[in-house]
Amino acid sequence: MNTIRELTKLSNGKELDIEFPITLFNKDGHIVYYEYEDRYWQKREYKKEGDQMYLEDSLGFWSKCKYKDGKQVYYEDSDGLWWTREYEGDKEIYFENSDGDIIDYREPVDMTMEEIIKELGKNIRIIE
Repeated sequence: MNTIRELTKLSNGKELDIEFPITLFNKDGHIVYYEYEDRYWQKREYKKEGDQMYLEDSLGFWSKCKYKDGKQVYYEDSDGLWWTREYEGDKEIYFENSDGDIIDYREPVDMTMEEIIKELGKNIRIIE
């Protein structure tokens, strides 16, 4: 993708006097393009409801999101990170991510407090 500076270069090789940073907005007031003087840029795309769906930058990073009923239910990026969420009304009932973390509130926990503490203790390392 060409930067604003490259797009505005004149045929004789001269450049327009552009003041940085450059920020372009869509008609709804959301940033769709941002460029710093050092050639770093970000491009963003939105759903018509205003939810950001895609981001890409000059360093090769990208991220994409999915929404349902105005709530972000999926995220994925070029670093390999992803997560998914489920909702019941406004309450988050399920979460899972690329690190293997799962939080599930859909089913009631059928454990005693002692069993819960013991289970949590398996993941805690005490450093003395």
